[in-house]
Amino acid sequence: MMVLRRLLRKRWVLGVVFGLSLIYFLTSTLKQEERSTRERTLLEIKDSDQRIAWKVRFNLGNSSRQITQCRNSIQGKTLITDELGYVCERKDLLVNSCCNVNAPSTRQYICKSCLANGCCSIYEYCVSCCLQPDKQPLLERFLNRAAKGFQNLFTAVEDHFELCLAKCRTSSQSVQHENTYRNPQAKYCYGESPPELLPV
Repeated sequence: MMVLRRLLRKRWVLGVVFGLSLIYFLTSTLKQEERSTRERTLLEIKDSDQRIAWKVRFNLGNSSRQITQCRNSIQGKTLITDELGYVCERKDLLVNSCCNVNAPSTRQYICKSCLANGCCSIYEYCVSCCLQPDKQPLLERFLNRAAKGFQNLFTAVEDHFELCLAKCRTSSQSVQHENTYRNPQAKYCYGESPPELLPV
């Protein structure tokens, strides 16, 4: 123990420890910078004209297409939206993650809490409403008008469902002064316009 203390008091030992720490810090910083530069380059190379695979409208009840597994909105405490546009209570979710279309409360393409500008008070209704096939032109306009940097946010989006999930999450358009919702009652938006600013 005494030998270790004497050794640590010597300046050359402290210099070696400092030097090794500095080398470790610099190499890890450079590796991180290389990784982020590579990721940025990949985003720029990726085709900016990436086409969204739009979901075709069909009804599970009379469709010949068998759905074995659904993606869904996952996060809702009480409500879930599946990729077919159905909103159901969490208890009505089937083992394949699709909403049970035979449950009395399950509805497809429901816009229950949504305003005319495409802003909704409930996230799951926003996603379901956004999934309506007639919303495709609106969403295509949004993608075409999006700023280059904003489009990079949507490069991971592969289809209509993923676009609606991303679009309905609260965004900078939903807030003012970075900490207050423009309209706390309708903060989830798929539309082109930001929520209407409510007077304080």
